[in-house]
Amino acid sequence: MLQSFLNAQLQKPHIKQVGSLFSHFRVSITKNRFFVRSFADPSSQSSSSSSENGEAIKTNDLSALDCSNIVKSVILRSSHLWETNGVKPLAYSSLKEHILGISDISPETARKFRRVSQLKPEDVFEILLGFQFRRGNPQIEPGNVESLWGIFQWASDQNKGFKHLPQSCKIMASMLIQVGLLREVESLLAEMETRGILLDSNEIFSNLVEGYVGVCESERAISVYDQMMGRGLVPSLSCYNVLIDHLVQTKETQLVFRVCSDMMEREFELSQAKMANLDNVIKLLCRDGKIQEGRSLVKKVMGLGLTPSSSVLDEIANGYCDKKDFEDALSFFAEMNCAPNVIVGNKIMHSLCRDFGTESADLFLQELEHLGFIADEITFGILISWCCRERKLKKAFIYLSEILSRNLKPDKCSYNAIISGVFNEGLWKHAQDILHEMVDMGIKLDLSTFRVLLAGYCKARRFDEAKETVGEMVNYGLIQLSSQEDPLSKAFTVLELDTLAIRVKRDNDVGFSKTEFFDNLGNGLYLETDLDEYEKRVTGILEDSVVPDFNSLVTRACSRGDVKTALVMVDEAARWGQGLSLYAFSALLEGLCASCFSIKAVTGLSDKMPKLVSQVDDETLNLLVQTLCKSGLIGMGEMILNGMLQRHLSIKSETYSALLAGLCKKGNPSTIQYWWVLARRDKWLPEPRNGKVLLGCLCQKKLLKEALELLESMMVTYPRLRLDVCNVFLEKLCCTGFTSIAHALMDKFLQQGCSLDHTAHSYLMSGFCKEKRFEEAFTVLENMLAKNLVPCLDASILLIPQLCRANRVEKAIALKNLSSREESMESFYVHSALMNGFCKTGRIRDAAILFQDMLSKGLIPDTGIYDMLVLGFCQANNVQKVNELIGVMMRKNLAFSISVYRDVVRLLCKNGMIRPLLSMKELMLTENNSLYLVVYNILIFHLFRTGNSLLVKVILGELHKKGLLLDEFTYNFIVYGFCQSQDLPTSVQYLTGMISKDFRPSRHNLRAVISCLCDSGMLGKALELSREMELRGWIHGSVAQNAIIGCLLSHGKLKEAESLIDRMVEKDLIPDNINYDGLIKRFCHHGRLIKAVELLNTMLKKGNLPNSSSYDSVIQSFCKLNRLDEAMDFHSEMLDRKLRPSIKTWDSLAQKFCHHGRTAEAESLLFSMIQKGETPTREMYTSLINRVRFENDLSKASELLQAMQRSGFAPDFGTHWSLITNLNCSKEKDNGSRGFLSRLLSESGFSQRNKSSKQGHYGRDNRSCRRSCKTQSATDKRT
Repeated sequence: MLQSFLNAQLQKPHIKQVGSLFSHFRVSITKNRFFVRSFADPSSQSSSSSSENGEAIKTNDLSALDCSNIVKSVILRSSHLWETNGVKPLAYSSLKEHILGISDISPETARKFRRVSQLKPEDVFEILLGFQFRRGNPQIEPGNVESLWGIFQWASDQNKGFKHLPQSCKIMASMLIQVGLLREVESLLAEMETRGILLDSNEIFSNLVEGYVGVCESERAISVYDQMMGRGLVPSLSCYNVLIDHLVQTKETQLVFRVCSDMMEREFELSQAKMANLDNVIKLLCRDGKIQEGRSLVKKVMGLGLTPSSSVLDEIANGYCDKKDFEDALSFFAEMNCAPNVIVGNKIMHSLCRDFGTESADLFLQELEHLGFIADEITFGILISWCCRERKLKKAFIYLSEILSRNLKPDKCSYNAIISGVFNEGLWKHAQDILHEMVDMGIKLDLSTFRVLLAGYCKARRFDEAKETVGEMVNYGLIQLSSQEDPLSKAFTVLELDTLAIRVKRDNDVGFSKTEFFDNLGNGLYLETDLDEYEKRVTGILEDSVVPDFNSLVTRACSRGDVKTALVMVDEAARWGQGLSLYAFSALLEGLCASCFSIKAVTGLSDKMPKLVSQVDDETLNLLVQTLCKSGLIGMGEMILNGMLQRHLSIKSETYSALLAGLCKKGNPSTIQYWWVLARRDKWLPEPRNGKVLLGCLCQKKLLKEALELLESMMVTYPRLRLDVCNVFLEKLCCTGFTSIAHALMDKFLQQGCSLDHTAHSYLMSGFCKEKRFEEAFTVLENMLAKNLVPCLDASILLIPQLCRANRVEKAIALKNLSSREESMESFYVHSALMNGFCKTGRIRDAAILFQDMLSKGLIPDTGIYDMLVLGFCQANNVQKVNELIGVMMRKNLAFSISVYRDVVRLLCKNGMIRPLLSMKELMLTENNSLYLVVYNILIFHLFRTGNSLLVKVILGELHKKGLLLDEFTYNFIVYGFCQSQDLPTSVQYLTGMISKDFRPSRHNLRAVISCLCDSGMLGKALELSREMELRGWIHGSVAQNAIIGCLLSHGKLKEAESLIDRMVEKDLIPDNINYDGLIKRFCHHGRLIKAVELLNTMLKKGNLPNSSSYDSVIQSFCKLNRLDEAMDFHSEMLDRKLRPSIKTWDSLAQKFCHHGRTAEAESLLFSMIQKGETPTREMYTSLINRVRFENDLSKASELLQAMQRSGFAPDFGTHWSLITNLNCSKEKDNGSRGFLSRLLSESGFSQRNKSSKQGHYGRDNRSCRRSCKTQSATDKRT
């Protein structure tokens, strides 16, 4: 249906002749809200769109698809996108390939061994040494080291008796470690050991341990460490620190103690800064219950003159406290001659009071104070609480007086304990005195104190006092009491007693048989309730208030969702020497995670109590990991998850999803893949919502294989959501630049008879547009139309301008018509897209007609539409229409964008319309005063482009008058503009001013100015500028260096030129894209061959390949100096780098070889030239034939002569005659039907005469032939 509609649209003339473009420009406009419909939201599609796509939707049933086969096929087809290209195995690569792999790092060394067929151990050492000390970058590239490793192995394999030098093995191992090839290092060590070479290098083994730690291979790291110990090697301090830190993180307690003990036995000079690792080891030992081991390490640390941190001492004290080994704790403090901090001291006091009573605690406190321990009010509060628990009220008051005597303020809990003790002793009359003292001390009364009072009064049956207490509570604002409420009932409510089950009754019997107590009037009263339950409750409140139970307080706060109060109680518990129970800790941790409280609170709690973290159940840990990962604390989440795996706890899918989603945002691909494998092994599958998010994250990280595997799992598990999941995946693929995979996936659906909806096709079309693959986008559009699918709005907006650029205007218009809705925002956007396409492709007439069409449909043009029209008319060089448009925009109060201003300025400058140009500038300054420099910069730039430098000076004067400061961009425009205008003094003036203001000129400007100075003969100025650049550390580009050095060479200042280059190298002012090709030739021409070679090597080290002519110049210079071996090294390098030597280079080498009697090499060179498709010169053949003839190798001479003839060269008579005379002198006869001479003559073009004639001629000239032979022989000898 849509295809036929499209065809019908293509038949219509799309351009109508209408009146003036601007006849309707005065139509009022309204502010439109921008709106783009999301592809993923099916509800946003209009009903008409749904009906148009109804036929296609019927084919979208994906329930019968074989998802596994589809995904496996796509993975197989697209595997090249995530798999590294197959590299030729090192063992099967040639030596030349390996040498080429390191030639950019150490070209001098590599060049020396290009033509060797065998390597000696000294050669390998020289190669490794050259690479180690001459590489430019401190960071070694893995590819270069792999090439070195290839050379190393190739040398070992060339013969069985080959033995590397030990120093070579050390260098090789060191480099392999630097690039992470750790298994290769172990292989090297093992191979050397089998050959009797023991690498007793502390550095290599230490670095190997550090390398394995870096990739989290603990077992291999420990294995290498044990090898070191077995060989008597001493790991480096860095190795120890790295290994210890890793073992602490992985909680390998036994191993870390062994390694740390080994380190302490070495005579390392440990600084106080290195104590952090040791502290962590001691803490780990103590938390694992190995207190004695931790204590022994502390002794060793002290023996080295170091001071352990107070936290370490506290950790040991805590360990002793947990083991109830208080005597050892005291001896430890005495041994260390220090005292614990108050938190640890209070914990000891609490434990002593709980387990051994207050008497023991008091004695221990005296010992601690003798060591310098400073007790606080909580310390004595603990003693007070336990004294009250032990019914030693007098002792409690003594401790209270001790607090006051030390000018400390008693804690509220201490008073609560004393009030409870007073009631327990029946001294209820003194309770109010204590309350008044609390008020006098400034202690804020809260519900806990009044609960103790109420419980005590109720236990003593002093209900009148209880009622008074309720009144005080009301006064303090702790409770509310209405006039109808009974105060006593309120008291029972506060105590959580059942008010309906308790009755206070008067005993009316004469003998007061039921009376339990009397009121103030002497009436006998008794309680009608379950007295046992009543007594149990009030007694329990009194007992609980003696020693505060912070665990119950934390649990209650968490049950109410009040995690803030719970955290306060945790801190209070620590002050009172109490630790959290596992139940309270779990409750608090769950509450913190569930309430989205501060993540710092979660991490702080986990760091304070790592032992409890390792004990909580899997439910809590799953929640904790999810919270940490969602908050971005991926590392901490991983650590806890590793602990869960070690404990074999169940890990939820939501936990894996949270971790993987977090890693996709912050992690590296290898870590993601590690957890991916574990999650897949545990049959993890995310929920649909999380799965969609994760699909997008995996695509952004380019983990495409994992994304496809997740897609398969989700489509198999959620068959009803297959279309939705597939669309999400296609969207993410197309947004991240992998539209090809999306296309392959869609093709597989089609092959199984399923066609996806218009949303999927639209994603595909948008993806191809974003990747600039417009032809494929057009194909998708054709397929959509053939299936009666209408593209989504966003895809249409992207594609319409591209259709215009591809000269498919009719299809662009048809697509606009399909996507338009009358008087809707969608219609406006597609009209804007078509307008954009028309204007950018120069179809300004079509754009004007489209503008009229928009007005006729009630679509009010916005600023963007006018901007497009201005751009179009500027490109069409239509000044009149541009002026009209500007007038319309001014009347409609539409702001001019910078892009419009730029286009208009370009047009006016091009047409030399100065007055309108200045008016436009003033207009822009009026509207955009904050962007004044941008306005001036655009104006200056286009004035320079049109050669109007005089007006630029006027503009600069205007800027100066206004007191406006130039910015870096303005200076750059000015410097370059005056330079291009041949006004070099002004350009240099502004460049100097720019530098003086600490602005950095662009490299483009520096290059242009230096080149102009050198071309103008102003070498001194160029050198001054170069020196300024040196002082500031600015890189000299290729053009600048070539210009200055070339100018120096032209003036015969060779030493100055070489000195400048040396300084550039020394100060690292050479860019990565340096090109010295021109200078290489010039230095060769001036006889500075060494410097030319240095420049060529510098280019190679920077990763730039010199051209053939540079190599030609160097080779020919070496030939002139008769340094043929070096010339051949460069020649071989040329050929290895796929460069083509010039004929002159071939000729120079061949003739020099002949001249020096190196015939075989000359011959090899000639035939190599022929194999490369080059034709040797006549001189090459002649020189080689003469040399062979001189060596009396006539058979070879014949072969060369034939080759010469095949190359199209006819040998001269002298060459022929020389060969003939040599043959005659050597009395060589024709044997057989046709001998050598006969062949030589016939192949050389001489016709064979009859026998008699030939003999007669030979007979007549026989003597002269002999004479000639002798003469030639003498000449050859002289030669």
